[in-house]
Amino acid sequence: MKLKRQRSNDGGTGKTRVLAFSVFCMLAVLIACASLEAEENSSPGEAMFKRKCVLCHGADGSGNTPLGKQLQAANLGSKEVQKLTVTEMRKQVHDGRANMPAFGDQLSDQEITQVIQYVRQFAKPKKKK
Repeated sequence: MKLKRQRSNDGGTGKTRVLAFSVFCMLAVLIACASLEAEENSSPGEAMFKRKCVLCHGADGSGNTPLGKQLQAANLGSKEVQKLTVTEMRKQVHDGRANMPAFGDQLSDQEITQVIQYVRQFAKPKKKK
């Protein structure tokens, strides 16, 4: 006995949904791979900054984020911040200051040093294209 394959009565939308889902999955994988590659190409300090600091200080270090504005996060490119010594910065990151939480229990000394090295680049003028 041969069974006849019945076509769906949905006008092919079943295939369209499968195709759309497949395309969505492929895009999600591509975006995830690009994100991982970007993190691998960034410095350790940049990667740690993105994980721990961006929420308040923003990607550009300006503190111009909703939470940064609420907490009055420092502009890391400002002269006030950039004039701090490495020791002073280390103490602020390790112990916290004002509205900034302490990260001494979350970051190793080496990671704090790497973040400070990354923060120093915010003082450099942007290159014009």
